[in-house]
Amino acid sequence: MVAIEVPEVNYTDYSNRQLAAVPLAFLVLALAIIGGWVVATGAPANLGLEFTGGVELRVADDGGNAEQQIQTAFERQPDSVRTIAGDDVIVVTFQAAEDDPEGLANDLQDQAEAAGLTTTAVDQVSPSFASDTARTALFGVALAFLGMSVLVFALFRTFVPSLAVVASAFSDLVIPIAAMNLLGIQMTLGTIAALLMIIGYSVDSDILLNDSVLRRTGEFYESVSRAMRTGVTMTLTSIAAMVVMAVVASLFGIGLLRDIGIILSVGLCADLMNTYLLNVSLLRWYKFEGVAR
Repeated sequence: MVAIEVPEVNYTDYSNRQLAAVPLAFLVLALAIIGGWVVATGAPANLGLEFTGGVELRVADDGGNAEQQIQTAFERQPDSVRTIAGDDVIVVTFQAAEDDPEGLANDLQDQAEAAGLTTTAVDQVSPSFASDTARTALFGVALAFLGMSVLVFALFRTFVPSLAVVASAFSDLVIPIAAMNLLGIQMTLGTIAALLMIIGYSVDSDILLNDSVLRRTGEFYESVSRAMRTGVTMTLTSIAAMVVMAVVASLFGIGLLRDIGIILSVGLCADLMNTYLLNVSLLRWYKFEGVAR
């Protein structure tokens, strides 16, 4: 079994501003990307069919020129075309538009069959149902984040250490969403689940650090080093597992697992940065310069 060696970091070589500068820069960049998406599309990320409504056709891939046929088979251009290699299926997605007719799903299926394509399944999501789903998902994420924040403040009962955990978790959530936009990953119920998992990972590592510094015996840097030996090892192991999952899922054409693996990998990398730079800088200020003097 390979042991992970966590190097000692001499935090005294850096000021609190220097430690916080890198994670804050990433946070500002991520917020700028998300803000740009809101201005351009009206949403903070590329929304999937569950949140926009529309039609999804599953077309049999018979080994011929099915992908080329799809490009010319329909009267409107598909919003996405992806291949599921293991099932020999091509998934063609049409997101809802204001001028869609009532029988859009049947029309698209007829157009596919007229072009010589074999449709194995047709799914349609109404825009009103998709809007309700989006609101429910957004409420779920907001409720999870709020519940986490309340729990953290109740656990530590001091403002700065609790703020450090919440700020780190917020950044851990925002950075993967920005990465999703850049990588073309859609916001779906599956990727929402990945974002909720990131909140859990983030709180776990941050509470480990705060508990070691605030509640256990030992000097500040010794406590940070002790927390890093456990926290960094745990996070790097999780990152390795997520990368493997993303690679294997890509090879087998399992798009959702690939996307979840990528999102969690980005989120865990952000968690390493935020926990051991941003959180440490806030805790050190609290211990040596703030109200805990």
